[in-house]
Amino acid sequence: MTKVHSFVKSLVMSYHKLKVAVIGAGASGLCAARHLLARPQIFAPPVVYELSDCVGGTWVYTDGVGKDDNGLPIHSSMYRDLRTNLPKEVMCFPDFPFDPQLPSFIRHTDVRTYLEQYTDHFEIQPNIKFLTYVELVNPVSGTTGDVQSSWEVTSLNLRSHCRSTERFDSVIVCNGHYSDPFIPHIPEIECFKGQIMHSHEYRFAEPFTGKNLVLLGAGPSGIDIALELCVVVNQVVLIYNHLLISSPLPPNFLLAKGVNRFSETGLICNDGMEYPADVLMFCTGYNYSFPFLEKEVGLKVNDHRVTPLYKHIVHTTFPTLFFIGLCKTVCPFPLFHSQVLFVLASLDGTYKLPPKAEMDAVTEHEYQSSLQSGISHRHFHKLDSRQWSYNAELAHLSKTDPIPPITRDLYEANNKIRKQDLCNYKRFNYEIVSHDTWKIVNPKPL
Repeated sequence: MTKVHSFVKSLVMSYHKLKVAVIGAGASGLCAARHLLARPQIFAPPVVYELSDCVGGTWVYTDGVGKDDNGLPIHSSMYRDLRTNLPKEVMCFPDFPFDPQLPSFIRHTDVRTYLEQYTDHFEIQPNIKFLTYVELVNPVSGTTGDVQSSWEVTSLNLRSHCRSTERFDSVIVCNGHYSDPFIPHIPEIECFKGQIMHSHEYRFAEPFTGKNLVLLGAGPSGIDIALELCVVVNQVVLIYNHLLISSPLPPNFLLAKGVNRFSETGLICNDGMEYPADVLMFCTGYNYSFPFLEKEVGLKVNDHRVTPLYKHIVHTTFPTLFFIGLCKTVCPFPLFHSQVLFVLASLDGTYKLPPKAEMDAVTEHEYQSSLQSGISHRHFHKLDSRQWSYNAELAHLSKTDPIPPITRDLYEANNKIRKQDLCNYKRFNYEIVSHDTWKIVNPKPL
């Protein structure tokens, strides 16, 4: 190739703006779209595919359970009276604070409003295809190494019932992981004659008035729902495996470790006690689900671990396919922000992704290290205290500003207060004083 031809080729390539598809208009998808739109010299306006008729994802509450009007599973797991278990001061995207007039622990409706304001402020909505069901995401060129795959996204418009296919340079998957309930198999559960449900179907407490409930799973949702139910039910028993709650609890809120077996009217725990139950509610989390990915993509979900992903984000075989928000037990919006900036850095050349073999080796080393430190296989994406070094690494690789240290300080302080007083920690209000200082506005619960 002559120098002239080389120059012409580079000139043509310089005018090609990367076309990116974003699947989902929840918080992570909106974050991806916002930053793609902020770099018009590199990226074409994104196409955001959204199954519902509005933004917000899991933060959009509905009374409905089961199927929606289009015959599709209800996406949101939001319940009517939910308030956040993180203060808004650490929940926000770093470049878009919540309304300072709101209390620290806000209702889900406030979060939805925040995401709508974020959408309006960054003029994202014109790029969203609402009521659009993504049927297939298919790689159409390139498979491994430095060869970049392009993608075809086939979608169905739920209004017109028209199907269309578009070509993209990259796909960012932001479909969330709180919509496909995980229900573990428990031997002899068929002996139980009461109602069995998952927290995904829980909306409000009133239908359970006067009943005995057993909740399986002592994660944040299980604890929160149990506390909410205590107001109206006769008794709630929260079954846990590893978590021991030391906080004072309502007198009708009982803790029991492990399930031994079921009876017709309840269950017998490992402590030998039998607990009566009208309702058994699984608060056991959710499955990762990507039904739109072509089998050729080769994404695997094995007992809650998704592979092959580099940094929990990049598909190592198809390194123009990205996943935002798979990590659990994190401060979500700041994490989405860090992940999205890392994705854009890898697309625009700021950060050159290693070859597949190296990415896989690094991931395997991280996986083995997590196992050796006592983290189970199924919790590989559960970062918890590891999220801070993870966010910092992403910021370093993408050459962007790190998450401010105040986020970690207040997040961890809230966790400590929460463990000490589950019933009252949401009554506190906080104020960010400076880049690294915060204070309690109400020294005592209201």
